[in-house]
Amino acid sequence: MLQLVASLPPMRTLDVACGTGYITSRLAGDVTALDQSTRMLKIARGQAPNATFVQGNGLQLPFADASFDRVFTSHFYGHLEEHERDQFLADARRIAPELVILDAALHEGEPRQVWQERELNDGTQWLVYKRFFSADGLLAEVGGGEILFAGTWFTCVRSRSG
Repeated sequence: MLQLVASLPPMRTLDVACGTGYITSRLAGDVTALDQSTRMLKIARGQAPNATFVQGNGLQLPFADASFDRVFTSHFYGHLEEHERDQFLADARRIAPELVILDAALHEGEPRQVWQERELNDGTQWLVYKRFFSADGLLAEVGGGEILFAGTWFTCVRSRSG
């Protein structure tokens, strides 16, 4: 999966919900990484020192129309409920003609969507919504395009508008 991300052509890319920057560091080109967490951005700056970092909400992208060539996101889209997915897709299309989504694959016997209780290192507990995707299902949901990877653990699709 990391080789796939590294093989994407260099572009002006927005990485939405970059987290620690582990995958961000593999993106080529002029990369801007967005996350709402100050703590995650601090870690990401160390992982991807050539990227530009912006603190912000992945559902209210703080960028002008056509600011990027690509919106990329990994393990963010699968946490969005239906109304949030519609909002994200519209905003992503507003700022870039290409969208690449990497997320968790649907395993045999696993539910398609689930609420999971997660405990953070600081001991706090959170209830988190998570969806799992077949490559075909994710591609259909984002309006078509191409499957870049369909594996046991991950799936990745690219969709272009216009």
